[in-house]
Amino acid sequence: MDYRRLYEYRFRDVPQASRDAVWGEIAHYLYDVLGRPARVLDPAAGRGEFIDAVPARERWAVDRMPPEEGTLRDGTRFVVGDIMEVDLPAGGFDAAFVSNFLEHLPSQEAIASFLERVRGWVREGGVVAVMGPNYRYCSKTYWDFADHELALTHAAVVEHLYAAGFTPTRTIPRFLPYSFRGALPASRRLTRLYLRTPAAWRVLGKQFLVLAER
Repeated sequence: MDYRRLYEYRFRDVPQASRDAVWGEIAHYLYDVLGRPARVLDPAAGRGEFIDAVPARERWAVDRMPPEEGTLRDGTRFVVGDIMEVDLPAGGFDAAFVSNFLEHLPSQEAIASFLERVRGWVREGGVVAVMGPNYRYCSKTYWDFADHELALTHAAVVEHLYAAGFTPTRTIPRFLPYSFRGALPASRRLTRLYLRTPAAWRVLGKQFLVLAER
């Protein structure tokens, strides 16, 4: 599958500047939730919107597709390759953020293998946050995306994290809306307001956020 063309089509109506603005707000919010880590890993970074915006001292990203030249700020280290094969420093990160990735893997065993690798990269006492579409709340439109392979809920992800050697510490079944193609415009101001209003999550949230500690 040509993922670059796939995502080009999927986000054709959302300007990249708007995506960057929204992810900027999410990244700063999650930076605090993760305990303001100094070294952060994004093992499925896509275009790098999250990792490029998080205010950590060290920012590492991994993805099969290289970022477009000039799109990332200085200091963001981007490793191009398959996350199941790349070599990263063992115990080298205070936190890892996995966003909208597990549902693209081919099997539950692949999820287990991936999370075990992430555990090896996060230091003792470090944190992993996993975010993704919660099938429990978006089942009607879940399969509208050509690259979705598995249906997951927050409960299944908690089990996966525990089986991989993490200790789950916080579970938010309904966090962010399902996608950028929702009813609300992609806006920095609205995203900041939304993140400060947990009551809205219970209405509009279709993605889970699960945190766990190594």
